[in-house]
Amino acid sequence: MRGGLVTAVLGPTNTGKTHRAITAMLDYPTGMIGVPLRLLAREVYDRVVAARGPDAVALVTGEEKRIPAAPKYFVCTTEAMPVDRSVHFVAVDEVQLAADRHRGHVFTERLLHARGEVETMLLGSDSMAPLLQRALPGIRVERRQRLSTLSWVEEHKLTATPKRAAIVCFSVEQVYEVAERIRHAHGGAAVVLGALSPRTRNAQVALYQAGDVQHLVATDAIGMGLNLDVAHVAFQGKRKFDGTRSRELTAPEVAQIAGRAGRFTADGTFSATRECGPFDADVLAAVTSHQFPPVTAIFWRNPELDLRSIPALRQSLAAAPPARWLIPAHDEEDERALAALAADPALVARAKGTDAVGRVWEVCGIPDFRKTLTDAHARMLAEIVAFRLTGEGTIPSDWFAERVRRLDRTEGDLDTLMARIAWIRTWTYVAHQRRWLREADHWRGETRAIEDRLSDALHERLTARFVDRRAIAVVGGARAEVTGDGVWVAGERVGRWTGLSWQPAMGATVLRGVVERSLGGAAEARAEALAAADDAAFRVEDDGRVWVDDLSLGRLLPGPSLGEPSVAFATMDLIPAAVAERLRTRVRAWTRRWAHGPAFDDFGLSPEARAVLRAVTRGLGVASLDALAPLARSDRSALHRRGVVVGARYGWRADAFAPEPARVRAVAAAVWRGQAGVPLPRTGPPSWFSLAASTSQGWAPNDYAPLGPLAVRVDRAEALVADPAAAGPGGPTAVARALGCPVPEAAAVLRALRG
Repeated sequence: MRGGLVTAVLGPTNTGKTHRAITAMLDYPTGMIGVPLRLLAREVYDRVVAARGPDAVALVTGEEKRIPAAPKYFVCTTEAMPVDRSVHFVAVDEVQLAADRHRGHVFTERLLHARGEVETMLLGSDSMAPLLQRALPGIRVERRQRLSTLSWVEEHKLTATPKRAAIVCFSVEQVYEVAERIRHAHGGAAVVLGALSPRTRNAQVALYQAGDVQHLVATDAIGMGLNLDVAHVAFQGKRKFDGTRSRELTAPEVAQIAGRAGRFTADGTFSATRECGPFDADVLAAVTSHQFPPVTAIFWRNPELDLRSIPALRQSLAAAPPARWLIPAHDEEDERALAALAADPALVARAKGTDAVGRVWEVCGIPDFRKTLTDAHARMLAEIVAFRLTGEGTIPSDWFAERVRRLDRTEGDLDTLMARIAWIRTWTYVAHQRRWLREADHWRGETRAIEDRLSDALHERLTARFVDRRAIAVVGGARAEVTGDGVWVAGERVGRWTGLSWQPAMGATVLRGVVERSLGGAAEARAEALAAADDAAFRVEDDGRVWVDDLSLGRLLPGPSLGEPSVAFATMDLIPAAVAERLRTRVRAWTRRWAHGPAFDDFGLSPEARAVLRAVTRGLGVASLDALAPLARSDRSALHRRGVVVGARYGWRADAFAPEPARVRAVAAAVWRGQAGVPLPRTGPPSWFSLAASTSQGWAPNDYAPLGPLAVRVDRAEALVADPAAAGPGGPTAVARALGCPVPEAAAVLRALRG
């Protein structure tokens, strides 16, 4: 990405820098913005979608890719920016993170090389101005002032923290302890941790934003631009572990966190609790005046990697930077992963050439979301590398499925659920890599669904532990009601009603007990009525969905045979398990009858005639007789009386080619081929069409006989065999007249019949 104007928009927190970048991006036909956190990317994505619609906006993070067919705007985490894509506008947020020991080299690479064709905007602290002017001669610097005042207030007891406040801690254990104390003192607190998924984070923030609780207890994950209605920030500590050591917060770090207080033109305040103790006077002066020492150096890692071998790759990663203001980045997470893999001589020997070494390096990029390069993480990387260097380089589906399946459990305490979320984030990351998995779209959906379930469970556990539900008025004594397809509690829509289940809205899963008490009886009565309904109430649509009256109960999937599809049932979580199973059993029995049609009476038939009936039943009304024994005349008559037509090579029900039986076979065949949801042919020649089209349009497999270049419906083919005119000298003309096809193709059909 090269060219265009480069602008640095610099200033403290709450200056509208990100808003400025989003507005500027939307003035261009195409654009891209990189932000430092997945949570912030989701927030910016939602804003851009609200302005331009979901079809115009892509979300790209390591764990999530929502890319429509023709996106105009890309919202990304900084590491995931597709910098090879040409767009008019590019923005990189929080560029001062180029001075961060662990992520800095990525931000350095972006600020040096990520460019929009027309404009590039770098957002960050004013302390970056001298370095940016040195690194990028000609850059235009735009300084912005904070929209509101940020003031220090004296330290206080934790329990005296004012309302609409965020209390900032620097360990998970401290967050839990503080949230418990706030619960006892004020009724409850929402909790925000960097380890939370966006879904859990949004649900927790919703408790706070709605006013159900008046305090937010968080780690410094709130410091990177997340928009919260916070009037005050209280520090419970002033030391943090930065991945290498425990140290005092720097003045810019204090400012980044304290700057969450106040929004737009509303002033904000910050303080320390008594457990934290006072801040240094120079730090407070710098934070309140927004004056910080300039950044003089940023971290750099060689982007020109040598992929000929693993030793060559490691040597290129250790290359010295080209300028004195660039600090070499060493001991990064991916480099430590590479070192662990390089300890295996057999792997080093196998990884030769740019393709193989590139695959190894890609695997090293899998984040360790538990933040420790444990033996378990290293072993997992080694297993994936082995798959990536074998055959087509794909991870076996059964291996992947087993590891994903282990995580699909919502029991356990907070730490257990967060550990599972960390692991599923790993597998979500893997599923989003190109060409690593077969059926990648399926696995992305699976990992996303598991993360959602774990996230909802974690939100419920957090709320149960840190919120006194008596303080949430909506829960106390409330009842759920259904209007249309919506579920409502105390005037608020809390989810969608599907007849037998409730799909909760974000943050509403804490109301499950209310919904079950209010609607469970009605759902059970509805299920009992559906299970007892006449067959006439059941139907299967062309897309394979099974309906009873006005309720969709599931979708057909391939089963043991063409005439025995299985059913993927919709959720029935508001009815007792025994009632749900009775309804499922009823649906399964009906789908078999739907596919096979009315049962034949085979009493008194010979074994040969029974074999024909079985073949016609298995073929859903039409069957080839080539592999069956010849029939006596009496057998043919007996079958005719039962409504079965027997020709020279095919047998079929007398009504097999009526519209509905033909549609049933077409739907069943599409399901069997895994094509459910594909529009089925509704019109066309009743007697023939091209043989090539017969395999692409979803027709049932036995309806048409392949004859030369045409597929001829079997009853018409049998009629041609018995037609004297077709056997005479004018046979091609007679066949053309009978089928309504050109004479040359009719001649080829005739040759196939005679052959």
